[in-house]
Amino acid sequence: MKQTPEEDVPFRRTLGLTVGALGVVFGDIGTSPLYAMRESALALGGHAASAFAVYGAVSLIFWTLIVVVSIKYVGFIMRADNNGEGGVMALAALAHRSPVNRKIKTAIGIAALMGLALFYGDGMLTPAISVLSAVEGLGASESFRAWILPITLIILVGLFLVQNRGTEKIGKVFGPVMVLWFIILAVLGAIAIMRHPQIIAAANPMYAIRLFALEPWTAFVALGSVVLAVTGCEALYADMGHFGSRAIRWAWVYFAFPALVLNYFGQGALLLADPKAAPFLFYALVPGWLHYPMVALATIATIIASQAVISGVFSITRQAVQLGQLPRMEIRHTSASEMGQIYVPKSNALLAVGVVLIVLIFKTSDSLAAAYGIAVTGVMVISTALVAVVARYRWRWKTPAVLAVFGVLGLIDLAFMGSNALKIVQGGWLPLAVAGATFIVMDTWRMGRRIHLEAMRDNALALDLFLERADKFSQRIAGTAVFLSTRTDVVPNAMLHSLKHYKVLHERVVICSVSVADKPVVPRAKRVTVSKLGKGFFAVRISYGFFETPDIPAALADARAQGLALEPDATTYFLGRETLVPGNEPSMKRWRVALYMWLASNALSPARFYHLPPGRVVELGTQVSI
Repeated sequence: MKQTPEEDVPFRRTLGLTVGALGVVFGDIGTSPLYAMRESALALGGHAASAFAVYGAVSLIFWTLIVVVSIKYVGFIMRADNNGEGGVMALAALAHRSPVNRKIKTAIGIAALMGLALFYGDGMLTPAISVLSAVEGLGASESFRAWILPITLIILVGLFLVQNRGTEKIGKVFGPVMVLWFIILAVLGAIAIMRHPQIIAAANPMYAIRLFALEPWTAFVALGSVVLAVTGCEALYADMGHFGSRAIRWAWVYFAFPALVLNYFGQGALLLADPKAAPFLFYALVPGWLHYPMVALATIATIIASQAVISGVFSITRQAVQLGQLPRMEIRHTSASEMGQIYVPKSNALLAVGVVLIVLIFKTSDSLAAAYGIAVTGVMVISTALVAVVARYRWRWKTPAVLAVFGVLGLIDLAFMGSNALKIVQGGWLPLAVAGATFIVMDTWRMGRRIHLEAMRDNALALDLFLERADKFSQRIAGTAVFLSTRTDVVPNAMLHSLKHYKVLHERVVICSVSVADKPVVPRAKRVTVSKLGKGFFAVRISYGFFETPDIPAALADARAQGLALEPDATTYFLGRETLVPGNEPSMKRWRVALYMWLASNALSPARFYHLPPGRVVELGTQVSI
């Protein structure tokens, strides 16, 4: 897919993408004012925050937005695009292509797995805390307080139930709604600032520095709440392929950042006037007549933020499946025109169950705030480390420059992560548990798949030896047989079993291998490579990017240009179905073997995953010991 240079994109198109980015990219970070300032003020000053604590909290949030989002993500990380795409997987693939030694490449692979796992942990918490914090605005009335939890659960369950319909229609209103949300954030903040303009002094970083100088432990602990202001910053990079870096930068610099700053400063100004307003700080900014409409708008905004995270989980699940980090699973396209509009039923079900349980366990956004943040900071640390590798080996930065820039940014990330680590016993264990379980599943699948393939290769027959004698022990029949195989230089097991049972070969035999490149998208012109082996045999290599969903019949149709024309009604696809059994001396621990066998048994069949025509597929079984 050829990328259009951003400087050639018309202004109106960029403006439209900017509005779209506000709806998708900035939903999470845009709804952080619902709880971030409140939690930071409470962490620094208790229920009645002092002026010193207020100035310190506002200063910390302000400079965190500048350093972490504006400098780190917008200034540096968004430069590390993988063919226009972003996200932890794209960044890891870019770093992996750097000229580094094997140990560093292994570390990059582990970091990518950890980033994926932490993203899943964050993906469960974001919908829960966002929607719950918005609905809690009903708590201003005693009669509504008992309805907060049921209404939150109804909204969340409904959100997951409509995922199979896709987000194309509702996505059209995401941008305008978030534009309205940011405008109201800015207006409410500006009104409060005009009443107490002295809060503007908090822009001076000395307030944050003094906080660490006079009360270092309190300030360090408060970082665990301050980081809530930048949750969702990873989306700026992850969604770069959908909107382009220019649109995302415009949306941040000219719209989201000013609105957030005004609102946080406005909340600080309100705290100076009424320190006891901290528990309901965000809604305390809202005039009484606008309270319930604002609750409704905040709820819609948090639904949008949740939708963006859910879509992100679907996208990263597809990438993990394509790269062999997770078993094959059903991936449905919900749009005929947008490649990124997908629905993953298993991921949706797991997310739905996890989010509902989280809301039932924690019950309030205050309790959830203790669990929120550690997964976010973990991804931040990983992103900084990976982009440092890219800067050193691909951008050709000198080592001192890399250490000076990314060393400082890494220390800041580690400070945030260290502060959040203090909250593990209060609920931070939850995203770590989700991430740990996800990591174990992915690591077991990756390890088991390698052992599985090695066991099959040990008994493989070299294809060139087979071709020498192919005509001597088999008859040829009309038609084309396509055998799926991980390699094109050995005889697929399915072919050997077919010969054993039927004693014939088709007049044309295609050995088809599918691989996933370490880039988001492979151009269609480079997707298929056909090699003529003689005696009616062809080796076909099909390559996809990790953002794409494989479709073998569609890819084979493109092989016509290289001399291989397949008639769909005369083509049969042969697949090998392996029955796994534990070996006497398993290569993994027995619990891992059992887990891998369970994952393999529940994986989507290759016929459905590769979109093979159901009436043209033959499966031949064999037993494999691992």
